[in-house]
Amino acid sequence: AINLTELMLLPPKFMLRQEVLKLYRDIFRTIRQVPDKSSQSELRAWARYDFQANRHQSDEVAIKMLLQHGRRSLTELRTSLHLSGTGTGK
Repeated sequence: AINLTELMLLPPKFMLRQEVLKLYRDIFRTIRQVPDKSSQSELRAWARYDFQANRHQSDEVAIKMLLQHGRRSLTELRTSLHLSGTGTGK
């Protein structure tokens, strides 16, 4: 386990990478809750494309903006699933 002091010494890009990976996993976990397999497939393709298209982004500000956009999209998907009664709403 990493303690707070070690965490503060990690480079910001490492921290951003962890946030990006968490968002990626969260998006794909949420997509699995979509009942329609065709929609699941489309959503997976969209998510993969977006992550691949920005894979080599190195500007920290741009990465933070992309993370914000991704989180907003994830929230919208979760809200949609929750309202339809199919998602856990997390």
